[in-house]
Amino acid sequence: MILITEDSINMDLVVNQLRDNSIGAISIFMGNVRDHGALGSITELYYEAYTEMAKNTMTEIEKEVLARWKIRKFVAIHRTGNLKVGETSVIVGVSSEHRKEAFAACKYAIDCIKSRVPIWKKEKSKRGNKWVEGISLSK
Repeated sequence: MILITEDSINMDLVVNQLRDNSIGAISIFMGNVRDHGALGSITELYYEAYTEMAKNTMTEIEKEVLARWKIRKFVAIHRTGNLKVGETSVIVGVSSEHRKEAFAACKYAIDCIKSRVPIWKKEKSKRGNKWVEGISLSK
């Protein structure tokens, strides 16, 4: 399941998507909005995405994960819009027979999402707003 959404991420839905009687491991990475950043104290983050391209790139990453490891199921969800401190902004989950593949695939997927998917982040604080350096669409 690949999803770009403004809605809160439902952890029960994620876990249920990953469950399978043939698996022994589920690995989940959950990225949350922290209370500090480049501007000091953060009140919230704003995420903006080139949605169609983001979904396509996340699908490419899913295909890479499935080709590289014996993964049964893959979930990647990224939120957009304004998120408060403590809210989950991104989740990546994989299920496999063994934990080694699950850990490796989950780490690879979130690293690729952070470096390749066209989603941008703006930090908001009492001192102002600042776009955080991210990926560039031009090479």
